[in-house]
Amino acid sequence: MLRKIRLAFATIFFVLITLLFLDFTGTLHGWFGWMAKIQFLPALLALNVGVILFLVLLTLVFGRVYCSVICPLGVFQDILAWLGRRPKKRRKLPYSYSPAISWLRYGVLGVFVIVLVAGAGSLAALLAPYSAYGRIAGNLFQPLWQWGNNLLASMAERADSYAFYETEVWLKSLPTFIIAVVTFVMLAILAGRNGRTYCNTICPVGTVLGFLSRYSLFRIVIDTEKCNNCSVCARNCKAACINSKEHQIDASRCVACMNCIDKCKHGAISYQYHPFRKKADAPQSSSEPVNESRRSFFTATALVAAASAAKAQKKKVDGGLAAIEDKQIPKRSTPLTPPGSLSARNMAQHCTACQLCVSVCPNQVLRPSTDLMKLMQPEMSYERGYCRPECTKCSEVCPAGAIKPITKEDKSSIQIGHAVWVKKNCIPLTDGVECGNCARHCPAGAIQMVLSNPEDENAVKIPVVNVERCIGCGACENLCPARPFSAIYVEGHERHRII
Repeated sequence: MLRKIRLAFATIFFVLITLLFLDFTGTLHGWFGWMAKIQFLPALLALNVGVILFLVLLTLVFGRVYCSVICPLGVFQDILAWLGRRPKKRRKLPYSYSPAISWLRYGVLGVFVIVLVAGAGSLAALLAPYSAYGRIAGNLFQPLWQWGNNLLASMAERADSYAFYETEVWLKSLPTFIIAVVTFVMLAILAGRNGRTYCNTICPVGTVLGFLSRYSLFRIVIDTEKCNNCSVCARNCKAACINSKEHQIDASRCVACMNCIDKCKHGAISYQYHPFRKKADAPQSSSEPVNESRRSFFTATALVAAASAAKAQKKKVDGGLAAIEDKQIPKRSTPLTPPGSLSARNMAQHCTACQLCVSVCPNQVLRPSTDLMKLMQPEMSYERGYCRPECTKCSEVCPAGAIKPITKEDKSSIQIGHAVWVKKNCIPLTDGVECGNCARHCPAGAIQMVLSNPEDENAVKIPVVNVERCIGCGACENLCPARPFSAIYVEGHERHRII
């Protein structure tokens, strides 16, 4: 019954968290967005003391149930492990006990903390479990989900509207896609062969919670009087933490999956109140030799180097009359960060690169950065759309505090950057025609059209930007008809301003 309860809750959490990444409309976030906010690392970076205390107390009382129920990457590993053992030729292949590789676990945790404190949060996010699963769901599962919706809709126009997966933007996100693929393959190999290897040797969150679970009040214990040393429990333990010969269970690696309880036919294993005592963890007899059998050393390296991909130059046809060239990304001195992120520094310090904001952005304005120091963290670009003043989806879903919650009214007064006019690209001057697209669509009224030559009433009009009123939404840049570079683009601000 305990295993069935655990599986039921794990399924609910896994499905709903996955849907948060697949739900590009953002509808589910109003109901289930809290599931992203109770993930350990995002809560820690957001300084959400209530959630952190809850997870710590949960672990101290019940053990690592977070890893087997709440963490989507942990549940995903269980799915991969189950799939990896489905073929008949592998179905009977057992797991086996292996001693903890403490030097690797705490070594990876130390490197993770150092990198995080040094401000390279995007590199630390490579190992963070929630962020790793977010990249897999956002880059591997979401395209299939959306393409499936398009097929059901049977509308080519709707399929074309999902510009995030068009060639140019897809290539821009290629480094993150490669990292997601590498993570998926690594998890599939480790989980398919050895179950929870990633959780108990690499995952920094698993190491922290594993240390706490050594002192948990409830844990799985072996009744030596009922045990007949059949080793069925050890052969079904995905965490490889049951030493059936010495009737010991490594509580720091046990994820409380309850598989061993379900498989034991003699009732020798139970989940019960068992406060931590050093004597309970010691060998039963000091005269017995310590088991120095085969030790499994895993060298797990996740070195992924992703170079910036060349942007594709596609041609579209407008009404069958003219070829329209796609826009290219302008070179910004300061990258743009979403309203609510406060500053580029705040974004870099708190963002876990989970890609949740990228998944829910309706205009595909947010995309993963290719900058090594901010790798996979979101940055803004306006080739496929602009940041609508009425949209606050990214601030609503961010679980780590990298993007603070804001209202629509707040967003209209937050200046994330300012527009810059490029004279040599402006159509009125290059082609001698009237335009004014940027001024007509500026939601802040920060752009006005003035005569290019005040002394000539017949002169074409050019845009003038009021930097104090501009909020950096990118409507002017996105809707400018100039190709391949817009005649007006947005330069980011290191720190956002309230105007």
